Amino acid sequence: MKKRQMYMRMVTASLLRRRSRMVIALLAIAIGATILSGLVTIYVDVPRQLSQQFRSYGANMIITSSGEGFTQEDVDKAVSLIPKDQLVGVTPYRYDTVRINDRPVMAAAMSMEEAQKTSPFWSVEGRWPSAEKEIMVGESVAETYNLKEGKRVTCTYAPEADKTDKKKESKQEEEDIVPDNFIDFTVTGILSTGGKEEDYVYMGLKDMENLTGSPTVFDICELSVSAESKQLSSYADSITGKSDMMSARLVKRVTESETKVFSKLQSLVLLVTIIVLALTMISVATTMTAVVAERRMEIGLRKALGASNQSIVAEFMGEGLVLGAVGGAVGAVFGFLFAQAVSVNVFNSSITFMPWLLPLTIIASVIVTGIACLLPIRSATDIDPALVLKGE
Repeated sequence: MKKRQMYMRMVTASLLRRRSRMVIALLAIAIGATILSGLVTIYVDVPRQLSQQFRSYGANMIITSSGEGFTQEDVDKAVSLIPKDQLVGVTPYRYDTVRINDRPVMAAAMSMEEAQKTSPFWSVEGRWPSAEKEIMVGESVAETYNLKEGKRVTCTYAPEADKTDKKKESKQEEEDIVPDNFIDFTVTGILSTGGKEEDYVYMGLKDMENLTGSPTVFDICELSVSAESKQLSSYADSITGKSDMMSARLVKRVTESETKVFSKLQSLVLLVTIIVLALTMISVATTMTAVVAERRMEIGLRKALGASNQSIVAEFMGEGLVLGAVGGAVGAVFGFLFAQAVSVNVFNSSITFMPWLLPLTIIASVIVTGIACLLPIRSATDIDPALVLKGE
């Protein structure tokens, strides 16, 4: 029998002879590895899920015009600097003043589909506009003009030529006045946000063009990006640096909240991981110390027959490392199930299995077990065979 085979046989036989104690040590290692694997999975994957959850609070980046507005082509160039898999929604807005019952109201024109992506927190009683000549009004506007879902409302727009001087005296001058544009809209929904959005009316870009008689030039653009604060800052700097007409900035109330939550979560996971590893080491060290005390007579006899401290260390360390590897493998599997349960119940989202976590958990468990075995092994090497064989 080869030396290596003999060594493995000794380690296996020693573990099997003391099943009860070794099962306790194995359970301690497996539980520790389960929590370690689960927390690492949460640490890595949950920030991505939290970022998606934060997208429900609205855009986290805004692009403003450095001049007199920007076009859709400018928006496309800016958005191309952000990876598509991180881009949740892009909504450029055009603002202009229209009149309802001869009273001025600020109107916002945008893509309704994109607005629902960047502003999912908007609460709409009714439905979003989905066709031309349909309009959504803020709750304040609805109360002021007694507007309800399904009601018709006329929006008028005074061209610039008419705004300059409405009080022209001569008949010839009156004939030169450009008449107001108007469109009859159907109210499809009432917007409620609890903010300034309730003071606007919302229509499609095509309706705004028809009402104003001018092509679309955007005033601002809202972006919802699933990325960390540092990445967002780099994207904003890139957009600002590569365009003379656009300036990008972060929405601090959203990005700062994300950063605080991420940092607190990561600190909590790190603290719990350290505590769990410490408890696992204590449990394994206690079990191995009991095993050494139980085998004092055996160790003394082996040393009296000429066994070296190195061989004793190798045997005990081998037992510990086998327990660490097995417990780590079991813990990696249950750790993923633990993280999956937490993710589904807390975030309503599944976690992606990460294959690299299996060897990482096993290696961490082996290292922790090896460290925990150092003190019991040292006490084993300090046993005096003469005193032990005399029964002292």
